[in-house]
Amino acid sequence: MSEPRLKSKLSVMAAVRLSQSRGLFATIARKGDEDAGAILVKQNLLGGGFRVLTQVRSIEGKLGWMAGTGVEPVEEAAADSYIARQVDRDFDIWVVEIEDREGRNPFEESGTNR
Repeated sequence: MSEPRLKSKLSVMAAVRLSQSRGLFATIARKGDEDAGAILVKQNLLGGGFRVLTQVRSIEGKLGWMAGTGVEPVEEAAADSYIARQVDRDFDIWVVEIEDREGRNPFEESGTNR
């Protein structure tokens, strides 16, 4: 039996509110499928470049996060290009943009990993 999952819309809203409650700028840059859309996190590292995190699942089905743009931060154009390619493949993707010098992922911190 699979574990229950939080709907994408609720997960995104919780992560944005958590970020904002910490004084960080966070916004929903793109709305996807409200129930089961995948989520990308575009991190603005405030002078340190950008990173795009993408959801991944282990073989056991456990949700995790991977730096889709690579380990090192990239220019914003490269981050936006990665996002555009992912949206071309899956129109139901959500994109959350967060400005955080520390590069924290609110989905991991809030327990809203779907």
